[in-house]
Amino acid sequence: MQIVIYCFAAGFLFFAAALMFAYFRSRHYGLFLIGLSYASAGILAIVANDWWPLPAGFALAWVLRMLGLDPVPALQKKVDDTPQS
Repeated sequence: MQIVIYCFAAGFLFFAAALMFAYFRSRHYGLFLIGLSYASAGILAIVANDWWPLPAGFALAWVLRMLGLDPVPALQKKVDDTPQS
């Protein structure tokens, strides 16, 4: 079971690193908060050697997405900004 926890925690840390890279490029604070939740869940799962931080971090990231902290894709932003006749 420990190997499964470590694999999922490593995936969370990889995803957090990708989100932090996207944050440094776009400076969207929502990406920082979502990446921070994934990173803290992954680190806590490794340190505590328990599975519960992983679903908790995933749920927190989805709550942040539902609150609107996920950036809008550029294509959708263009479509939404066009004036309607």
